[in-house]
Amino acid sequence: MPSSFCESQNIPWPISSFKSFFYLWYFQSSHLKNHSHLTPSLPSKVFLLFTSSKMPSSPPQMSPQSEAPPRKHGLLPPRHRTNPMIWCAAVLCVIFSLLLIFAGIVTLIVFLVIKPKNPLFDTTSATINSVYLDSQAYLNSDLTFLANFSNPNHKMDVMFEYLSIELYFYDRLLSAQALQPFAQRRGESRLESVHMISSEVYLPPELIMELRDEVRRNRVVYNIRGTFRVKVSVGVGHFSYWLYGRCQIELTAPPSGVLVARGCRTKK
Repeated sequence: MPSSFCESQNIPWPISSFKSFFYLWYFQSSHLKNHSHLTPSLPSKVFLLFTSSKMPSSPPQMSPQSEAPPRKHGLLPPRHRTNPMIWCAAVLCVIFSLLLIFAGIVTLIVFLVIKPKNPLFDTTSATINSVYLDSQAYLNSDLTFLANFSNPNHKMDVMFEYLSIELYFYDRLLSAQALQPFAQRRGESRLESVHMISSEVYLPPELIMELRDEVRRNRVVYNIRGTFRVKVSVGVGHFSYWLYGRCQIELTAPPSGVLVARGCRTKK
């Protein structure tokens, strides 16, 4: 084999094939010229064949530019001093978070101890003075009722900051009125007289027929809807929320209609 032959002849392996071929060709030519009567020996032929075709070329030399630069082991960058404004902002955020947590705990304790209840809206009495139709499609009516506002809490005062009351016949708005704000102490009730006048309110034909039937049966049904903005005071603190009152009243037919039945509820 060529590799075993090269090892036996002590021939260095990384000789380029071109140089080996040139030197052997020159040596063989001069030797045959001087000794033309001699023929090349078998080892020379084998060596020539091996070096010209089988020997690998010399490995490519890497240029200094292609070599990987040595890894630099630099020191860690110096630590910069934190801006005092950042420290101030962080302290303020911590204080604000603690205040929120404290306020939540206080609110929870207050609700567990005081157990607040919503103010109540009710109708104690109502009278209907007139109901008549103009041009067979437009309603005119006159209704007066007493609105009862009560504060069932024994440890909290309430303030009605906004009060709006609307009168409906089924889903048709007949009249609306706003009341003046007022305050209520704990356990206190207040009566407000509300006068609702409907003038030239258009009713669809099906509601016209329903109203005539109720007047004939001596039972007229109205719906009262109240929207209130309530502020509750607890010690030095207070909070506000919206409250909605709903009442369905049933009256006798005018002109001297009186309240015969009612159903009211109040919710947030």
